[in-house]
Amino acid sequence: MTSSETSSSSSPPAGVESFGYKQELRRALTFTDLLIYGLIFMVPIAPFGIFGSVFEASGGMVALAYLIGMIAMAFTALSYAQMARAFPMAGSVYTYAGRGIAAPVGFLAGWVILLDYVLVPSLLYLVAGAAMASFVPAVPIWGWVIAFIVLNTAVNYFGISMTALMNKVMLVFELVVLAIFLIIGAVALAQGKGHGNFFSPLFDSSTFTWPLVFGAVSVAVLSFLGFDGISMLAEESREDTRRLGRSMVLALALAGVLFIVQTWVAALLAPDRTGLLNNGDPAGTAFYDIAEFAGGHWLSVLTAVTTAVAWGFANSLVAQAATSRLLFAMARDRQLPAFLSRVHPRHKVPVNATFLVAAVSLVFGVYMSTRSDGITLLTTLVNFGAMTAFLALHVSVVVHYVVRNRSRDWWRHLIAPVIGFLILLYVVINASIAAQVLGFVWLLIGVIVLVGSYMMGRRPTLSAIKEYSE
Repeated sequence: MTSSETSSSSSPPAGVESFGYKQELRRALTFTDLLIYGLIFMVPIAPFGIFGSVFEASGGMVALAYLIGMIAMAFTALSYAQMARAFPMAGSVYTYAGRGIAAPVGFLAGWVILLDYVLVPSLLYLVAGAAMASFVPAVPIWGWVIAFIVLNTAVNYFGISMTALMNKVMLVFELVVLAIFLIIGAVALAQGKGHGNFFSPLFDSSTFTWPLVFGAVSVAVLSFLGFDGISMLAEESREDTRRLGRSMVLALALAGVLFIVQTWVAALLAPDRTGLLNNGDPAGTAFYDIAEFAGGHWLSVLTAVTTAVAWGFANSLVAQAATSRLLFAMARDRQLPAFLSRVHPRHKVPVNATFLVAAVSLVFGVYMSTRSDGITLLTTLVNFGAMTAFLALHVSVVVHYVVRNRSRDWWRHLIAPVIGFLILLYVVINASIAAQVLGFVWLLIGVIVLVGSYMMGRRPTLSAIKEYSE
């Protein structure tokens, strides 16, 4: 058993100096800040925007898709918690795979998850822009994309404390709207507006197959992506490493319960179940149509506008913050250009990385707004990048704890990571062909970059590779 496993939960945050780095980011975040950050990143009302797609893909068993997704992500959260204790630094899977297995593996894991982190802000801005343009058609989608990017970049520029404050305000707003929908939805069900068997959102024998459900899970997991972003803030947390991991697990559990409840109610109220199953939801308005059926046009407008604000401001705000920390961590190890490791002297944020994320979001967001399949294409890329990187995370737990440190904590360091790996592998196998092709092309490019680095004598290395001892 390693020293990190016998530590006290009252220990101070780990010092990055023990890993060969300088503490440059400001330690300002509490356990509550981390929990709220994770919830905002996942978006408590995330299913509003993709309900129709998950409903179609799951054969109507949308609650089951979210339940399995939560279980799969729970094992991933446990692995994140273990690696965050061993290596409490920014960088997420890049850091954990690099230090838990080997530096080249860390580079590839970081490269793959870049597909998630770098593109997810663009996806969020695009969804929000499309929603806002439907209500204010005078402003094109690309106009809303630019507005959201400028706003979020300004907030992130002024420091993590400002971001944390905005997170709290937005979380209360989202939960209030969700409560309104659930109350009105429950009243509508009591009035007999529901359709089908009460348990059909969880299991429907007429449509159920495992490949079908896991294919839907590959879409539904988009709603869960974000709890892992908490690990990016390890160097800005005032908490010890145990509580950092617990914040990830608790954020995932709370969000999962909210996702299951709201999709269960929505699935029972779907006015055109057959149409959704046969034709899907190309306009992305299925949830808003259900809200209008349950409570009137005002509820449809409220849920749609809240989705736009949640995705375009709250979720994108924390996504930009997390992505900039990933770029900062890789640049600090000279695996990306060094200018991305620059920290603002007063605000203590990775300023150049923050601006680069904004620039990439601007280019992809505006370009994808001109494509009819822009949202679908970005969604498949984001999900594939995250799932593939999570596979590397589970392997790093086993290698670091069991192989290297001879841990005998079989559940946390072997059984749980293996179960999580197998579930995610099945999800990746059942993902769309387009996601698999584009994802593997991106991975191949990463391999080429890595080989090129070796040929130029720039072998990936990490400073003072060792496990933190509390």
